Amino acid sequence: MSIRVNAPPPDPSPQGGQGNRRGWRRATESLAMPEFRRVFTSNILFFMAMSGQSLVRPWLAFELTQSPLALGVVSAAVAVPMLLLAPFGGVLADRMERRNLIVWAQALAIFSELIILSLLLSGQLQFWHLVMSAGMMGCAFPLIMPARQAIVVTLVGRHGLASAVALNMSGVNMTRVLGPAIAGFMIPLVAIEGVYTMNLSLYVLALLVMTRVQRVPPPLEAKAASISENLVEGFRYVWSNRLVLILLVYGLVPLFLAMPFQALLVVFAKDVWHVGSVGLGILNAVAGIGAVAGSAYIAGRDGNSGRLRLMVLSAIVFGALLAGFSVSPWFWPAVGLVFIANIFGSIFSTLNNTAIQLLIPDGVRGRISSFLMMSFSLPLLGTLPVAALAERLGAPMAVGISSLLAVIAAILFYLLSRDLRNLDERVRHAMAQD
Repeated sequence: MSIRVNAPPPDPSPQGGQGNRRGWRRATESLAMPEFRRVFTSNILFFMAMSGQSLVRPWLAFELTQSPLALGVVSAAVAVPMLLLAPFGGVLADRMERRNLIVWAQALAIFSELIILSLLLSGQLQFWHLVMSAGMMGCAFPLIMPARQAIVVTLVGRHGLASAVALNMSGVNMTRVLGPAIAGFMIPLVAIEGVYTMNLSLYVLALLVMTRVQRVPPPLEAKAASISENLVEGFRYVWSNRLVLILLVYGLVPLFLAMPFQALLVVFAKDVWHVGSVGLGILNAVAGIGAVAGSAYIAGRDGNSGRLRLMVLSAIVFGALLAGFSVSPWFWPAVGLVFIANIFGSIFSTLNNTAIQLLIPDGVRGRISSFLMMSFSLPLLGTLPVAALAERLGAPMAVGISSLLAVIAAILFYLLSRDLRNLDERVRHAMAQD
């Protein structure tokens, strides 16, 4: 059964408070559509579980090894298959029925987590088990995310896309608040086994909600070619559309350098400020609150004005504040710094993601969304060298160096790329063509 695309009329892009109110009206209108509401709910449940696991898995790895490098190994185990399979996940999202693709991939993730919970409950869990489970999650994630993004576009249309993406990211970022905060506070109460069971239950609920979404067929032009031809077509499109390529890389490099700080928060909590699982939950929660605030701001603003200026400024401020966070000798000032840093990090990611989605045609959307998967995988892969540096120099020095490199990278991209400097004009042109 096909889904009717709901495309609201173009907004006249009013300025000031009226523009913000209309932006929020467009965002909340998406939730009035039952199919989008189900996808949104499934997303929230899935990412709530994944956010909780983002605290639990490093906690277990550090408990088993007492090594910062082990945190990098677990993150790399997720990132490597994610990088290798992301293009194929995009091809499948453009060829297969998208709802079923998501359902089967989420079932694989649940199976992986069920194995770890069984080993944990039986007292047989070892570090290599965590690495293998992380690898299975890295295989499932590239199948889930391109299809999820493609479904959102199908449901809301291009003119509803900017607000729907920002709304979706606001919800996902909210899970970054609740998931780690609840996990951190619950570990002393129900132990790590209870928290793991809770997160696994959320994965199951997300799967059940997704099974109620109507089927969303892929674009017919994608199915007409072979898988290899679809794959080559996706790479050819990116290579021939220089601005899309630049945005993809620009969105990845600062995140590759700066975002690995998240995986090392357990080291800061346990060895730098000695605040334990509760402190770790607070750090993860305020990072999520900052991300929610950033994406919520984008959801309510005029999406076509000053996009590039805000994107570049956000990348620079994000890296600079993380560098300040890394050298803070006190816990609570560091909490404030990581909160503000993640506001700007979320603004940067939301603007970058939305710009790409506005510029690309629907026929290659799944494949291009698969390249956006690198925005999830590269920070995880970047954790390995940053964790190795933390093993030698300590986590504060490692995070400080990598964050300052992210600032330099953001500035160089802007100075060296004429295509990037023309971003606002290109986005306005793409919107006018729709």
